[in-house]
Amino acid sequence: MPETTITVRDNGNLRISGSFEIVDAAGNVFPVEPGRPVFLCRCGHSESKPFCDGSHSRVGFQSVVRAPTPEAAAAEDDAQP
Repeated sequence: MPETTITVRDNGNLRISGSFEIVDAAGNVFPVEPGRPVFLCRCGHSESKPFCDGSHSRVGFQSVVRAPTPEAAAAEDDAQP
């Protein structure tokens, strides 16, 4: 199992669990409590970016993303010229 897991939640945020560090573009570290999952905004409406504040529910954000299955990835590879 990976040390860090990022879960894309249906119509919601990104849940990050495990051992990780979140840094801004200047290299400054955001304070997070070790061992606790963190939820990052995916809708763009959070007032506490990069963290989720639940705004996705208020604005009706919709996005359901699925990773490709091994079968779908193989079929896509076969379709490439």
